[in-house]
Amino acid sequence: MPKVSFIVPCFKLAHLLPECIHSILSQTFEDFEILIMDDQSPDNTPEVAHSFGDPRVIHIRNEENLGHLRNYNKGIELAQGQYVWLISADDKLRRNYVLEKYVTLMDAHPDVGYVICPGFALLGHTETRLLEYSVQSDRDTIFDGRNFLSILLNGNTVLSASGMVRKQLYSRFGTFPLDLPYAGDWYLWCLFSLHSDVGYFSEAMVNYREHQMSVTTTMMKDEKSAWKGDGITTVWRIKHAVDESSFRWLDRHCIDSLVRQYGSSLGGYGMTIPEFEQSMRGFHASPDDAAQIRRRCLPVGGDHAFDNGERDKAEYLYGMALRNNPASPEVLVKFILIKFGRTGDRIRQMLGSLRQKN
Repeated sequence: MPKVSFIVPCFKLAHLLPECIHSILSQTFEDFEILIMDDQSPDNTPEVAHSFGDPRVIHIRNEENLGHLRNYNKGIELAQGQYVWLISADDKLRRNYVLEKYVTLMDAHPDVGYVICPGFALLGHTETRLLEYSVQSDRDTIFDGRNFLSILLNGNTVLSASGMVRKQLYSRFGTFPLDLPYAGDWYLWCLFSLHSDVGYFSEAMVNYREHQMSVTTTMMKDEKSAWKGDGITTVWRIKHAVDESSFRWLDRHCIDSLVRQYGSSLGGYGMTIPEFEQSMRGFHASPDDAAQIRRRCLPVGGDHAFDNGERDKAEYLYGMALRNNPASPEVLVKFILIKFGRTGDRIRQMLGSLRQKN
């Protein structure tokens, strides 16, 4: 039984597959298998997959196109390793010792559920920049999972190509939810963090490739409101998991995240007030939670609309916010100033500058 299973989903990426596979085969730690999950790719993926001449490389071609999440899940279910590393065929490892470092840490710390590191963006064959969002610390560390979850609830900062996970976490908590095509990885990083610690290496040891065929690029071309809806669903599910755990202090972080998610959806992604209310009912928000989210997210939505130049929507959301919280002087000022056009905008900008100085 291999120690590590690499899951390499591949669809129309045969031309990039060799770089990914060779970056794995060059690792100093050699006890692994590589499952190339060929999702009925119409290119020459089968020929490339059989060209490596290494028995650790296994080509699995689906009988039909499963889509990215089902393909991921099939690979995870087939994985025989104690640890599972899911890395797309267009990404690669940039250090030949990264797997050895990961395995050593995971073996020594059974409470660590997954290990991550930062990465460099790759455009063609050239590294372009450090992916700043993936930098969690300036030193190697083991994060308490609950503390890391409080960070993750602000937004997904995990570079998926860098993550190696204990197989038992997938067995216990499930694989990628099929109804979260845009946020499935964020959901799993959050859920796993609730139940385990997180290992982190500060050295950037992976490459994430930027190109038009990447899954992220393709998905971001789709409707952004659907992407935002996945984010809301993710946070609600994590909140319910938190409520059932012994880490109830995380609930306020979940509420903060929902306020941001709903605020940006109302102000920038076309969510209506009735849709907002229906969403909270659908996720069984308690009366107290619903009141707090409603009171806080409406002015956030107004700010997003104002920043986007949608003055009518901003005025409407500020007005709704005042109905829910008439005692808010800040919202009242914004509501009044927006009626004065550019003069009000200049006053608002001046007040914002004074606040920053103080």
